[in-house]
Amino acid sequence: MNYKESTEKLLEGIKEDYAGWGKRAEDLDPVAKKIKLDMIESFNNGLHMKSGKKYDKVIQGGSVWGFIAKADGVLKGIPHKKGDVFKAAGWRAPAKWARGSIFSDTKFYRWTGPNYLI
Repeated sequence: MNYKESTEKLLEGIKEDYAGWGKRAEDLDPVAKKIKLDMIESFNNGLHMKSGKKYDKVIQGGSVWGFIAKADGVLKGIPHKKGDVFKAAGWRAPAKWARGSIFSDTKFYRWTGPNYLI
């Protein structure tokens, strides 16, 4: 799988994780079901990527979900590979350690962001 396909797969995975959070829409009363479906639609519409020089920034609404390395490199003295995913240290910069890779089959994230290191 190439970089573009893998980033699209990550975005779809984030959307699926958000939709699966909490009670299933089918188990809710009609009013709560509509609210949940509206929230899912709003979340999905707000999830996008912005390309930078070294990293693609994954944005959800007005927050940075995380960063994806566009090429092999070094971040704060730590080497990383193309496709590595980082938590956000702030709006403009990734945190020091990679949390996973878009090329991996392992789920290393939630809809709230990449998982913490254990």
